[in-house]
Amino acid sequence: MADWTGCAAPSLAEIEALAEAARAALPPAFAPGAAGVVLRVEDFAPDALLDAMGIEDPFGLTGLYEGVPLTEKSVMDPGGPDVIWLFRRPILDEWAERGDVALDALVAHVFVHELAHHFGWSDADIAAIDRWWE
Repeated sequence: MADWTGCAAPSLAEIEALAEAARAALPPAFAPGAAGVVLRVEDFAPDALLDAMGIEDPFGLTGLYEGVPLTEKSVMDPGGPDVIWLFRRPILDEWAERGDVALDALVAHVFVHELAHHFGWSDADIAAIDRWWE
């Protein structure tokens, strides 16, 4: 049996580092578009956001893209960077429940899924970048 003495759950900064590693591993063609997206990691989504999305369980949202997809952007869109939010506690909860995937792979999966919204990617596009389903 593993000795978990002295171990702690990964911090917000550690989850962010895993997501940044996933960003760095993207194919070069996607790097410029991905670089312009701000990454934010919080323990949970704010209650107001969960309410607006109709999500009752705060563990039900692991990530969120906030912005206008590149395929829909125009010069008339309001300024401000697009943001990918990752929610640490729901990610850790899913990781523990699954028990069959490394944490870095799960964080990368959630990050790439949210980045897909930024790029306007199809499911086929996502599958080409994120081999989650293999």
